[in-house]
Amino acid sequence: VQLVESGGGLVQAEGSLRLSCVASGRASSGFAMGWFRQDPGKEREFVAGIIWSGGITRSADSVKGRFTISGDNAKSTVYLQMNSLKPEDTAVYYCAADSGGRIPISTNILHYEYWGQGTQVTVSS
Repeated sequence: VQLVESGGGLVQAEGSLRLSCVASGRASSGFAMGWFRQDPGKEREFVAGIIWSGGITRSADSVKGRFTISGDNAKSTVYLQMNSLKPEDTAVYYCAADSGGRIPISTNILHYEYWGQGTQVTVSS
């Protein structure tokens, strides 16, 4: 399974960005797809996840009401719509896949076998 993220960039506070993650290879609709983020010197943290086949989603408390995860199974693509961005959202954002499709969606990075290369999101104040 290969994951390729895109859509990162520089945005002012309160702005919006949409990240995309295209999965190729043996990605299955039963996978759980997650977005994580990591700031230098900090641990990688769960942002949001989705299971394509059931439309089940989960989001971190820090982004609820601002970020929305969605998926297009036909395009093997997962999106992260980020609104009302804050400087503290600045990080490298990673797409990941959990072939186990755990429910509830796991927030544990160890459960995700496949990772993209990451895309930088920078929010200026």
